[in-house]
This record gives sequence, C-alpha cells and structure tokens, in this order.
Amino acid sequence: MKSIWLLSAGIAALAAATPLHAQDQTPGQDQGGATGAEAQGGEGQVIIVTAQGRRQVLQDVPIAVSAVSSDQLQNSGATDIRQLNQLAPSLLVSSTGTEANGSARVRGIGTVGDNPGLESSVAVFIDGVYRSRSGIGLNELGEVERIEVLRGPQGTLFGRNASAGLINIITRSPDFQFGGNAELTYGNYDYVRAAGGITGPLTQELAFRLDGVYTRRDGFYRVVNPVGRTESRVNDRDRFFTRGQLLYEPSDSLRIRLIGDYTRRNESCCGAVFVGLDETFDPTPGTPGDFAVRDTNRIVSIMQALGGTFPSAGDPYNRRLSVSPNRSFQGLTTDWGFSGQIDWDLGGANLTSITAYRRYKSEAPGDVDYGDVDILYRDDDGNSFRRFSTFSQEVRLQGNAFGFLDWLIGGYYASEDLHLRDNLRFGNQYGAFAACRIVSNIARPPAFGGPAPGNDDPALRDATAPGCLSPLGIGFISAAFPTLNATGTDAAAIIAGLNRLSQVNDVGDRNANYFQDSENWALFTHNIFNITDQLSLTVGVRYTHETKDFSADFNNDNVFCPAQRAQLLPALATTTNPNAQALLGGLLVLACQGNSSSELNGLTLEDRRSEGEFTGTGVVSWRPNPNLLIYASYSHGYKAGGFNLDRSALGGQIGPFPTAAAVTNLEFDPEEVDAYEVGFKLTHRRVTLNVAAFRQLFSSFQLNTFNGSVFLVQNINSCSTDLGGADRDQSATTGACAPGDVRAGVVSTGIEAEAAIYPTRNLAATVGLTYANTRYRHNLVGRDTGIPLDPALFLLPGDNMSNAPKWTVTGSLGWTPDIPGTNLSALFYIDGRLTSDYNTGSDLFPEKEQDSYALFNARVGIRGPGQRWSIELWAQNLFNVDYQQVAFNSPFQGANSRAQIVSFGTPTANQLFSSYLAEPRTFGITGRFRF
Repeated sequence: MKSIWLLSAGIAALAAATPLHAQDQTPGQDQGGATGAEAQGGEGQVIIVTAQGRRQVLQDVPIAVSAVSSDQLQNSGATDIRQLNQLAPSLLVSSTGTEANGSARVRGIGTVGDNPGLESSVAVFIDGVYRSRSGIGLNELGEVERIEVLRGPQGTLFGRNASAGLINIITRSPDFQFGGNAELTYGNYDYVRAAGGITGPLTQELAFRLDGVYTRRDGFYRVVNPVGRTESRVNDRDRFFTRGQLLYEPSDSLRIRLIGDYTRRNESCCGAVFVGLDETFDPTPGTPGDFAVRDTNRIVSIMQALGGTFPSAGDPYNRRLSVSPNRSFQGLTTDWGFSGQIDWDLGGANLTSITAYRRYKSEAPGDVDYGDVDILYRDDDGNSFRRFSTFSQEVRLQGNAFGFLDWLIGGYYASEDLHLRDNLRFGNQYGAFAACRIVSNIARPPAFGGPAPGNDDPALRDATAPGCLSPLGIGFISAAFPTLNATGTDAAAIIAGLNRLSQVNDVGDRNANYFQDSENWALFTHNIFNITDQLSLTVGVRYTHETKDFSADFNNDNVFCPAQRAQLLPALATTTNPNAQALLGGLLVLACQGNSSSELNGLTLEDRRSEGEFTGTGVVSWRPNPNLLIYASYSHGYKAGGFNLDRSALGGQIGPFPTAAAVTNLEFDPEEVDAYEVGFKLTHRRVTLNVAAFRQLFSSFQLNTFNGSVFLVQNINSCSTDLGGADRDQSATTGACAPGDVRAGVVSTGIEAEAAIYPTRNLAATVGLTYANTRYRHNLVGRDTGIPLDPALFLLPGDNMSNAPKWTVTGSLGWTPDIPGTNLSALFYIDGRLTSDYNTGSDLFPEKEQDSYALFNARVGIRGPGQRWSIELWAQNLFNVDYQQVAFNSPFQGANSRAQIVSFGTPTANQLFSSYLAEPRTFGITGRFRF
C-alpha cells in the first residue's frame, strides 16, 4: 500500500519536481560553456556532461546519468554529496560511525560499513581525480559547476572501476573576467557558514581562482552527563576548506589547469542513540514462529546496576546521549592534494592528462559502546586514525576518423598507501559488565527457588562483587555442576573464569597497525561508431591489473585472554555438562572478544593478492528524429578484491588462537557485475523525459556486517542448485556449493524516469522516479569457491538489500518571478524526496527497519539586478521528519534478534540496538553577494 501511495505521489509530483538543469544561466550558454548551437531551444536549459570522456549534451548521451547544476545545489542547500539525495532519486548517501567513510548507493547497491579495506561500489571523482573512499566527498565542495551521477557500472572510462555507479563533481574553474562572490549564513543550532571566492586574470594567458569556506554548528545530540573531556554536544560542524587554482591558456589549442586544496575538520562524530531495548522470548519453547516481549531486559538491568542511564529510552529522537566519563568523539580530519590537467588540441586529436596527489588522514576516537557504562572506546589522543596517500596519472587521447568514428584511447596508473592504526580498547567497566552478562544466562530451576524457566535470575548477580556473583550465585554454581575430574570441578572453573573476566578492564590494542599498499594500472578504449545519421554503436573495453600488499602487526595488553584460555580450554574439552560447556565457552569469548589478546603480540601478518580483469560496455543508440534517442546497452563492471582490516576476522577464540596463516581469513574476492539497460531520452521545446529500465547481476558482492561482536566481510554469491534451506540455518558448515554451480548472488531490477518541464521563462518543474527491486537471490553462498554463508546472515536469502527502498520519488518546483515595478526578482523553491520502507542493517534484523518517509527542503528570497545580491530564508527537513540512517547491534550488549526466535525457536533475544539518526530540521537566513 505504501508503494502505491509513493507511486501516486510521484505522478502528482510533476507539479513540484526536481530540476536537473540550470535555472538561471546566460541565454545561449550553459555553465559548461555550451554555445547556442548546442541548446535545446525554447525555454529548455542545456547541461553539458563529460560522462563519456567527451563534452556532450546530456540528452545526447546514451547512458543513465543525472546532472545537477550549481543553482539546483544552491537552492537545495547542498554543500556535500550527502544532500544529493534530494536531487537524484537513484542515489542514497549516508554516514555512520565516522564521516571518513560514508556510504553511497545507486539503484540500491553500495558498500556498507566503516572498514577502509573496502573501496566503494560508487566511486567519487572531483575534477577528474578519484577520491579513495566515498566518505571523502562529505567534505565541503566549494563552488561547484555541476555534479553528474552516473548509474550502473562504470568499467571503461574514468580512473577507477566502479561496479554500481559514479559521482562526478566538476568545480568552477578560473575566469579571465574579474569577479567574486561572498556568502554568509546563520541558522539554528548556532549554525554559521561563511564562503567566498575571487577570480580573474593575472595576465592575458593566466587566470586564477581562490575559494574558501568556513562552517561551524552545534551538535544535533545533547550529552546529558558531560565529564572531563566529554563534549556537551556531538555531531557538530567545525570545517575549513580552501581551494586555489591557476588556468593557463597560451593558445586556443592548449589549456592547463592547476588545482590545490586543503580541508580541515575538527568535529565530534558520530553519536548514536538506543532505539531497541526490548528482551524477547519464545512463548512456546522450541517452537519457531512467534515471540513475546518481557517487561525488562537483563542487559539493561545489568547496565543500570553499573550506573548506566538511557536518556533516549522511549524517544530516540530527543537526541539525548549518555557518554562514559572522559570519553570523547572529537577527532581531526585533514584532506589535501593537488592536481594538474592538460587539455591539448593536437589537430587530429585531443590529449587530456590528469596528474594528482592526495593525502587524507582521519582520526577515529569515540565512546563506541554509545552509552555511559564504559564498555568499549577509542581514545582521543590522535593515535587511532586512517591515512591514505594516493598518486594517480590518467592520459586520454580522443579524436575523429573516417568521418564516422569518434575514438578514444587511454591509460591509468594509481598507487595508494593505506595505514590504519587502531586503539580499540575495553573500557573500565567491561569486566564487570561481561561477567554479569554471563551470570544473567545462568538459569536457576524453579525447584531451586528460581524464576520461571528462561527468565533472568537477578538474585544470582552482584555487579559490585568479583565475577558478578552474589553469595546465592556462588552457592548455586557450586551445587549445580557435577565434578569434572579428580583435579577440579566445573563449578571451580566457572567461578575462577568469572573472577578473571571481571578484571578485563582498560585493556586492548596499543597501536595495532594495518598497512595496505596497492598499485593498479589500466588500458582502455571507448569508441562511438556513427553508422548512419540516426544509428550509433558505442564499444568500450578496459583491462585493469591490481596488486595489493598487506601487512599487520599488533601490540595488545589483554593478558587476561591467554590466562582464560589456558585454564578454561582443558575444562571445556573434558566436561560433558552442556550448561557448563555454554558457560565456559561464553567466558572464553567475552575475555577475548574480537581476538583482543596479548597472544597477538609478535604476530606479523603478510599477504599479497594480484588480479586482472577485462571490463567494458556496448551501446546501440538510435535517433529516429531529432527529439528522441533510444538506446540499449550491456556493461561488465568490476571492483577489486582486498583485505578486511580488522583483527576480529582472523577467526578463532575457542580453540587454537590465530597464527600467521590466518591472514587468508582477511581476504575477499573482487566484486563483478553484468548490467543490461534499455532507455530513451525525449527532448521537446519545454519538456524533457528520460526513462531507463535496468537489470544488474552482482557476483561476489562485498558485504560488511557488524554482528554486535565482530565485523564480517563476506562475498555474496548464489548456488544454482537448491541448498534445501542450509543457507538459512545456524550452522557455519552447511550450505556449501560446487564451484561450478556458483552464480551472481545480488540482482537489481527496475526502472527510472526523470522528467523536466519548463512552462514559462521563470518556472521549472521536473520529477524523478525510481523503482529498484534490489534483492539477494536464494541459496546464498560465500566466495566464488562456494563456501557456506556465515550463519549471522541467515535472513539475507530472497530478501531486499539494506538501505535499498523499492520506490523513491524526488521532486521540486523553482519559480523566479520578476517583482513588478522594480528591477528585483523573487525566489520560491521547494524540493522533496519520498522513500518507501527499507531495512537499515546489512544483516536485515527486523529491529532495524525504517518506515517510509518524505523529506522537503524549501527556500524563499529576494534577488537584486542580475542576481548580484540576494537574501534568502531556508529550511531543510522542513517538517522535521524523524528517520534513521543506519541501525546496528550495540557492541557486546546482548545477543540475538527476535528473528532468531521466530526462525529457530531461540529461547531469548536480548540484543540492544542503537542507531545513527538523520539530521533534524534546520533553518536559517543566507545573504549572497556577487561582483
């Protein structure tokens, strides 16, 4: 029903839709320099794009691409790529635990999580330079000419392969006419943004441009208990950006553009609130299919006994956090680099060369248990960071031959050094919390005076006592477990293990280092054969070779893990009591969570992977008349494999501890896609309509999932033979597939439509509508060898992907009427995005569902002659809609979703859930001045 409502709203949105073209341009010339001969005519506006490595009118490009002009970005209030969500219906950008690695999705496909070892399926380019991770695009962008969102695999052109799509940002270049701009904004949350730029000639052949932006804003989250270094606000803004450019044009045939930029962000990011505190259970033990909710959650009770508070309980959108004393989210991010682009008309061909060097560093401190019980943290001492250094060189040669061939050949080289330093540590209350969590799972039968079977038994616990055991708890354990052997008892081992676990405080990594050096090169060609005046064939081929060298070393001071293993593993190996086995296993896991152990010290991991891949595209386009373009295409895309930069993936907490050979557990395969698309582009004097239908099949899709304890990076494929439900069970060993039967595991099928209407000179309206059925296939397996799917992902087979709504509608209305009797004009603008339901968690737990919602931005203003000045009132998220970006399992805080109860009859699910919320309503006033 909600999908039908959204579809109806999309049709109605023609009256209030999203302009994808510039509204206010000099007649006869677009912002990319298009002449009047390139114009569509009438009131329609022209956008020139470079999606195929050439300057082309958008309506002449036979691929699915959205072009967003600078005016549209300005009216919507977009200052980074996240706000493109309002303008491009097939795009969804979100940020989670750190804005250093935000996630972008196109047609429901994207790379999730904050693991820097995974590159994005949706690549980001700024002025032709690849940015290593899409989160880097969350920086301020400065003055932008346009942004192109290319949908589907981009495996031929551009510097880097992108399996799902590409965001191509083109900034304003220097001008030989002197000019400048200034902007000042003030809004709620004490928001201040100052921006300015100046451009002009230095000589007849040399021009310059200098842009700068400063932004400051209070955090959206209020901390109720700030102590010491802890901030009173979280998710604030404190950013500085500057970009300087030189443009050298000694002749009409040569153009050299030099760019240098620097960004500094000193912000507290990112807080999360508790959104799920229920404990559920199976009312008919052992029978799957239903669940019930208890009045209290034993994990919540334990945390409250340790002084924990839950200020967002019952209302997460009050945006109130409790943070452990002296823990901070404050981190420094710097991003700088320079590039040089040469465009040289050689007469018979045009040469383009882009040389760039980038350096990026982001600190990642935080109270990453997201509560005021000190369970897990990264300190704000600057020693937890990720750093990228990247050099790239691209060369393209493009020309025409034989009167019908538009040819292009090129090469690309890139070298990247990645250094991740992690200091993830257990907090000062972890031991007491972990011990109480174990004790809370001990069930005292009613015959021993206990509560109903399966219920929590708080009488056994004392959060202030060693091992969290009350005298009653010690007595019950001593009496409940039989003698193990002549030298000890189950009870003695369990009590000793609990006492030791309660000492696991403020231990963990002390500078764990992960290094990844990658080198890739590519040769490509992209050719357009104009067979007739109406019929064209585009053929592109690329070969990419990628090499990655990985190494890691550890310094960990968790001495309790090896001590626990030494004393409990023998007991676990010999006991026959299933309850004792469960308790001993839990004691081992919680003391060594995520492979936190001093046993890692001295372990050096090294590995190398080398791969090569052919990608490419073929497009047939037909223009039956000057106003209609029809096309059909096939593309093969690719994203390189790599390494999971997280020690938890090494495997083994019960049993032999990881050795150097465990490095193979960190590898994941390349992601590949075969995409099919048909579409048409209709151009009329006052209307444009672009429609595309697509089907994309992803093999070895790279999925990153946090299950509450460890990060899982797994390739997702499907088996062509029936696994009999073995991909939906709780076993890690069932559900294997013969390698010859492995096929694509993710399929995205749908249709996109973008329409623009220009009924009068001052009015622009368009609509964007996307239906994307992006799903996992049934019978899922892991890597292309057909290994079983991880049991934590049992909900994936046959279901929608996370953050992949089926229906999305974007729309806006822009009206700029002249004010009678003056030389002034007005601005009235509104845009909206309507989204159907989707799940925000990559494991698809039902607690992470997000209902459908609609967002609107609005702006009204008065503008002076020639828009030399303007004053505007604006609001984003106008109706203050509450929605979440990503929900996740609160780290170490419980286990199991109600999905396990419904699917398997699991007795209890007490996992707490937290969420990174989207921004609330913001509003303010902006003054602009141009000369």
